[in-house]
Amino acid sequence: MTKPNSLIGRFFYRIWKTVDVAGRLLIGLIAITILVFLVRGCVSGPDLPKVNQGSALVLNPTGTLVEQTTYMDPIEEIIADAQGTKNPETSVYDLLDAIEYAKNDDNISVLVLQTNNLAGAYGGISKYQDLRKAIDDFKTSGKKVIAIGDNYSQGQYYLASSADEVLMNPRGALMFEGMARTGTYYKSALDKLGVNVHVFRVGTFKSAVEPFLRDSMSEAAKEANIEWLGDLWGHMRDDIAGSRDMTSAEMDSFIENFLPLMKAQKGDAAAVAVNNGFVDKLVTRAEFRDYMIDLVGFNDEEDSYQAIGYKNYLKARRPLVELPSGKDQIAVIIAKGEIVDGSRKEGTIGGDSTAKLIRKARLDDSVKAIVMRVDSPGGSAFASEVIRSEIVQAQKEGKIVVTSMAGMAASGGYWISATSDEIWAHPTTITGSIGIFGMIPTFEQPLNELGVYRDGVGTTKWSRSFDVMSGLSEDVKALIQESIEHGYDEFLTLVANGRDMTVEEVDKIAQGRVWSGEDAHRLGLVDKLGDLDDAVESAAKLANVSDYEVRFIKRDINPTEQMLRDILNNAEASGDVAKVQALTAQSNPLVHAISSQVREAYKLVTDYNDPNHAYLHCMCEIK
Repeated sequence: MTKPNSLIGRFFYRIWKTVDVAGRLLIGLIAITILVFLVRGCVSGPDLPKVNQGSALVLNPTGTLVEQTTYMDPIEEIIADAQGTKNPETSVYDLLDAIEYAKNDDNISVLVLQTNNLAGAYGGISKYQDLRKAIDDFKTSGKKVIAIGDNYSQGQYYLASSADEVLMNPRGALMFEGMARTGTYYKSALDKLGVNVHVFRVGTFKSAVEPFLRDSMSEAAKEANIEWLGDLWGHMRDDIAGSRDMTSAEMDSFIENFLPLMKAQKGDAAAVAVNNGFVDKLVTRAEFRDYMIDLVGFNDEEDSYQAIGYKNYLKARRPLVELPSGKDQIAVIIAKGEIVDGSRKEGTIGGDSTAKLIRKARLDDSVKAIVMRVDSPGGSAFASEVIRSEIVQAQKEGKIVVTSMAGMAASGGYWISATSDEIWAHPTTITGSIGIFGMIPTFEQPLNELGVYRDGVGTTKWSRSFDVMSGLSEDVKALIQESIEHGYDEFLTLVANGRDMTVEEVDKIAQGRVWSGEDAHRLGLVDKLGDLDDAVESAAKLANVSDYEVRFIKRDINPTEQMLRDILNNAEASGDVAKVQALTAQSNPLVHAISSQVREAYKLVTDYNDPNHAYLHCMCEIK
């Protein structure tokens, strides 16, 4: 900022400089303090957690269950966690590993599911199903599984119902809402603002752009959405009913008559849950501690029951370094999140960065097959093809490629899967959405009303084609629509080739329509229904490999990043992270709130970065 000459200008300039210098000083002090704490934690080198005989393993997932946690810079992660602005995530594979280790661990006597901090699952309900399957397998060891919650949301209860015993606080509540797909529609607001949203699409059911064209959900979108939502809800309802030894009809009746049941109990939701067989017993937190002390004994401090959290348990049981075994390998590559052009770190699928992971597996002679674990609603059409092209190259060089669909593998997520040697999906996977759209907003009308106009010259009729402040000519609109229709034809063709169908057959089940994995299997878009383990086993058979190990292919971490991670992990175990979080929590919440909004807006703009403005996105996340 240049120093102004006026008195008022100099006054505000001094205020700005004071705030700027103070902010820089505060950030510097926090950074130095963080470094001191973390380095001290690294130097001290904490001992590995101890797993006492007879301990309860506590599975207490926080935030959203994901296939792959979103990357954050270690220092930023500490600050965000301290300020309460971090969006917590829990890797479903950490939970699955902990359950598997505990099954055969003589020091673990019982599994406790604490669901209070579980917010949901990215992409759908398949991650809950994976955990329920692992818990059922854990039970074969003869060890008990206990679920405890202050309250139960629908997702929390879906996981908790797999336990032998479901406990809840007497002040708690349980209510089943079913599943819904609700959108926010902007057409009238955009009309009032004078913003012209130019949409180019192919497909009756490609409803991703409807919020910009309508004020309500179209009948076609309602038809498609209720179909796949019904499939997902049916699986959740039937699973819960089976776990609680009741029929699906009995559960439907409970939901339908929830209000009369509540009235009969004078609004006591906890009593309703117990009386109708969904909760076994009501206990306060103190009563639960006493119950567990009777079951597994006191901890070392004698202030609670003998237990170890899953994170510490993994530190104690998971090997620090995976040594090569010399066996053939089945490589698993996780593609989770929006698909964008370029390179991205974990949590977003970058076309270049994901292709690099595939190339890494392709060039490794010990890798006999690749399993793509896809959990994505799609995104950039160009980036999707960059990824698929690398898959095709791996197949040309003799690698078997199998796709395992997680919660979502729709639109761009289906594009990258379509030509795999085999496609697996959960019955509850959200998939299909074979369609394409383009969208360009222009702002000439509101600018004109403010007295702002754009004009200029160019050497050809296309020179000023994409000036969003001038609008789009009819020729440009026709040009983009031609490109979008060509993209749709490409989508149909590659699906037809990959699924051994005709283009006409694909078009009948495409049109941008979303399907459940169950329906996709019936329609031929998916080969088999099953989870990641099933897909890995099938990939090994296709590659004629019997003695193999599974290897997750991950991004190479640079030395600086690895050092920071090591320091953070050691400092976390020694308790220094808590001290840093206490310090950073005192920073200005208003500044953070503003910066958070800026970051979200920036992400929205930068993630839609397809060079051809063409997108394969289902907009089908369950909120």
